[in-house]
Amino acid sequence: MRKLFAFALMLIGLVGCQSQDNSTPQTKKEKSGTNIQYPIPVAATVGMVADLVKNVGQEYVDVKQIMGTGVDPHMHKASRDDVVAIMNADVVFYSGLMLEGKMTDTLIKVSRNKPVYAVTELINEKTLLEPDDFSGHYDPHVWMDVSAWSQCVDAVKDALSQYDPQHADVYEKNAASYKQKLEQLHKYGLETLKSIPEDSRTLITSHDAFNYFGRAYGLDVQGVQGISTESEAGLKRINELVDLLVKKKIKAVFVESSVSKKNITALIEGARAQGHQIEIGGELFSDAMGEPGTYEGTYLGMLDHNITIVARALGGTAPEKGMQDKLTP
Repeated sequence: MRKLFAFALMLIGLVGCQSQDNSTPQTKKEKSGTNIQYPIPVAATVGMVADLVKNVGQEYVDVKQIMGTGVDPHMHKASRDDVVAIMNADVVFYSGLMLEGKMTDTLIKVSRNKPVYAVTELINEKTLLEPDDFSGHYDPHVWMDVSAWSQCVDAVKDALSQYDPQHADVYEKNAASYKQKLEQLHKYGLETLKSIPEDSRTLITSHDAFNYFGRAYGLDVQGVQGISTESEAGLKRINELVDLLVKKKIKAVFVESSVSKKNITALIEGARAQGHQIEIGGELFSDAMGEPGTYEGTYLGMLDHNITIVARALGGTAPEKGMQDKLTP
């Protein structure tokens, strides 16, 4: 208890110091008599959520992303730096639907003192999937269906407009513009993945993060692990997938940037033992985006990458550099 009390005092001291720094004339601006700081300090849990806020808020927000490239949100525990970032933010955004399972308690506590929003809160429940092995809960990987993730734009727009009503018209305009880009990406996904031969439309990945992707774009999706990466892949599941690979003569399986490759390696070795050669079709972005500052480090780039890689590896046709000719070959 003494250690916890000392840690709390340290955090209060850190936040106090940074609040004083933020109140200097160089970093704090007051408009029309309001006390809103511009750009608004925002904390966002994962890259997909941070990217939403950046596109809707643009110059009026300064977004601090909690979980970086390659971080598995299912397993992430809030660190000291995470807590400081959240406490220093004026507004907090997270995905929801239990994606940030181990951070939920922290987010609930913070919501007592500042606005905290789940970007998935406005998604029509009919859009959400409830897999058998995740009974009682929805699959949180909604961003894999671009048309479904587009519904989250309005949640961010409404939240920013409520906090900063004097720029509501700007957020409205930005949201409409971004939704047009998402519509173009969704159409690209429909057209590109449709080019895969029907008997090759099976997508096997490290864990069940692609169910929305499969439903939206006509693929049979199979994950070695369950919805959460906390679930361990059993020998029975691996053997089932090996038999499926051999039977359907599937040419490629896929690893994920934020999940261990060991189970995919086991599939390849199992198929090889039965005389069937399989290659890794590529590395897909599932629970985290690409490196910051790259096209793949944006939501548009993340999904463009996944759509293009899957189509090309499974026998479809897609431009090597994707929809916008921006992908890293």
